[in-house]
Amino acid sequence: MRVMVMVKGNEESEVGVLPSPEEFEEMGRFNEELVKAGMLLAADGLQPSSKGVRIAYSGKDRTVIDGPFTEAKELVAGFWLWQVRSKDEAIEWAKRIPFQGGEVEIRPIYEAEDLAEALPPEILEQEQHLRAQVEAQQ
Repeated sequence: MRVMVMVKGNEESEVGVLPSPEEFEEMGRFNEELVKAGMLLAADGLQPSSKGVRIAYSGKDRTVIDGPFTEAKELVAGFWLWQVRSKDEAIEWAKRIPFQGGEVEIRPIYEAEDLAEALPPEILEQEQHLRAQVEAQQ
C-alpha cells in the first residue's frame, strides 16, 4: 500500500524559514533509513504558499488565486510517499520522524484495485495503462 505523509505547514514554513543544518542532518539520516527499508518513493519540502497559486473551478470558469493563503495549519509544507505493508507500519515510521514540533497526516493513495468496482472496465484499463507509462518513464 502506498501512503502520502504530509507535513503540516506552520508560521515558520510559511515565511520560508528552513530547518537548521542539524535538523537537515537528522532528516537525512531518517530518509536513509526509509531508503534502506525499501519504502521511500519520494520526499520533498514545499516552498511557502506565497509562491504558489490555487485554481478555483466553477462550471467552465477557472479562477487563479495567488498565494499566500491564510491558515498555515491547513497547508502542506512537505511530503513523503511511502510503500508500506499497512497503515500501522506507516504510523510506526511516522512516530520516528525527528520533528520537535508540528504535525503530519498519513493518507492512503488509491490503487487500481480500490477503483475496480467504481469504474467501468475501459476506464480502469486506461488508468492502468497510464500508470504503466508513468512507471516506464521513470
